Amino acid sequence: MPGKFIVIEGLEGAGKSSAVALVRDCIEGAGHELVCTREPGGTPMAEAIRECVKHPWQEQVTTEAELLLMYAARVQLLENVIRPALAKGQWVLGDRHDLSSRAYQGGGRQVDDSLMESLRQISLKGFTPDLTLYLDVDPQIGLERARGRGELDRIEQSGLAFFQRTRDKYLQLAAEDDRIRVIDAMQSLELVHKQIRATVDGFLQ
Repeated sequence: MPGKFIVIEGLEGAGKSSAVALVRDCIEGAGHELVCTREPGGTPMAEAIRECVKHPWQEQVTTEAELLLMYAARVQLLENVIRPALAKGQWVLGDRHDLSSRAYQGGGRQVDDSLMESLRQISLKGFTPDLTLYLDVDPQIGLERARGRGELDRIEQSGLAFFQRTRDKYLQLAAEDDRIRVIDAMQSLELVHKQIRATVDGFLQ
């Protein structure tokens, strides 16, 4: 039986790292063999693209270049790691996937929906996660948390309006797809983890 693909999404400072650790424990506790991935990244080539995307270049990085790099990294990960793992019956837990591009580039960078859809079909050919947990946080709160971790990377420096558009797109897409579950990441950590665990346990059953 093929495995399942679960993804954790959210703005900077939403608490994805602790959520990934919690969901990993839930899946492995249920007896499933698990592969963990992150995007952009997850293969040698995709990790090199990640460094390219996040680097603070002196030249302007165009929206189109950023978008294409994201999908180049994603298709490398999908074809070399995710699909093979699922075919072997392993479960895959992703720290970000396609919803990030639809929110960050589609919403934040305001790339046209039809262009986003064309690129998704070329790259992913209809592939989608079985479950996505979107950790929702106010951008101002999330950025303050991210600054507390250290220096912000190129994308994290895109400004509050960019992240508000990104959040709005996340919420719009979540409302349109019942495979995307919204978790209120502005609650206490205990309540956030309780909601995550309940959602994942329900999916596992």
